[in-house]
Amino acid sequence: MIDYKPLNPETWKDFEILFGPRGAYAGCWCMWWRTTRKEFEKCQGDGNKAALHALVEAGRVPGIIGYHEGRPAAWAAICPRGDFPSSGRSRLLKPVDDRPVWSLPCLFVGKEFRGENLSLAMIEAAVDYVKKQGGKIVEAYPTVPRDSSGGGKLPPVSSFMGFPAVFVKAGFTEVARPSEARMIMRLEIA
Repeated sequence: MIDYKPLNPETWKDFEILFGPRGAYAGCWCMWWRTTRKEFEKCQGDGNKAALHALVEAGRVPGIIGYHEGRPAAWAAICPRGDFPSSGRSRLLKPVDDRPVWSLPCLFVGKEFRGENLSLAMIEAAVDYVKKQGGKIVEAYPTVPRDSSGGGKLPPVSSFMGFPAVFVKAGFTEVARPSEARMIMRLEIA
């Protein structure tokens, strides 16, 4: 079981603990989808951290933190798609239609909590969060493993968007396959 809280000024310290001094994946601080690639590279590390912190201080909620036994253990970036402008510039992640969706482009599980099925728990928590915000569709962009078993091992930096099998377990279905390695999946909230 996992509890979750929105990332806000009160939970920022927990986010820092979870992401560690390097900002999760090479100084990302969950800014990859929120900025241009050039700006991301320029700000990698402390600049990205400051940019996300500024969003939080301005009252924006860029995602949710998952807590396992009271400790910050996992992260899900979850916002209306427009909060991730880089996805709109991606040829692979162009909108499939004009319906308003909430995007879930990033999952991060702290190293000591991996192997505990927290990705599934965070996907379910993100859907619950969107439902509480009045959202109707959650969209994700998982990485399709290259091996035939469908559950290939990739390093965390290559799997931050999740895997299709986990999203299927959470009730998502495929709506587009823009490339061999990328899938667009959705869950419609009843």
